[in-house]
Amino acid sequence: MSAPKIIIIDYGFGNLFSLTNAFRFLGIEPIVTSSISNIKTADALVLPGVGAFDDGMMGLKKKNLVKPILDFADSEKNLLGICLGMQFLFDYSEEFGKHEGLSLISGAVKRIPDPKQNKNYKIPNIGWSELNKSKHLKSWKNTVLSSSKEGVEMYFVHSYVALPENKKNILASINYGSNIITAVVQKNNITGLQFHPEKSGPEGLKILKQWVIQIST
Repeated sequence: MSAPKIIIIDYGFGNLFSLTNAFRFLGIEPIVTSSISNIKTADALVLPGVGAFDDGMMGLKKKNLVKPILDFADSEKNLLGICLGMQFLFDYSEEFGKHEGLSLISGAVKRIPDPKQNKNYKIPNIGWSELNKSKHLKSWKNTVLSSSKEGVEMYFVHSYVALPENKKNILASINYGSNIITAVVQKNNITGLQFHPEKSGPEGLKILKQWVIQIST
């Protein structure tokens, strides 16, 4: 079986170097591009992102990538959003005003509430946090977390949190002070990771590998 054609979307706001190297470590040579024709022929898309929500969405719009991404999602092929890319999946963000997202998962992106009771927790959330399985799930079987154990630590850098309307879209969360923060979401063929798997060591690579396995089966 040939390796899947994985496109990492380049719109000027992604951590492309580290992410590309992570896939190469897994034996996948991803294509980093903003080419619409390449996106149409991909087996799977990765939508990365760092920075402010509105700036990132403007980057997608300037390269005319919003419709191709939505069309791809409708094709039922796999789409993975990472960090800011995950936040784009929702209806809107309240970061520096109210800005529309891709509306692939119903819900909003809002600032993490100030964890006042503990000075060790600050905003932005930068560092390692343990993944907790959502209460409505018996296991992570048949998800991007299939090969991961509850309590595994991932690396986060963010000030805003995604709040899905349907809690069943949440696969995992983290505890950050008194806050419960959405860490992994999934709706059909669409998956979002708030953390950076490419910066989360062997356990992060394990999640990327599981996503590749899902694409290939």
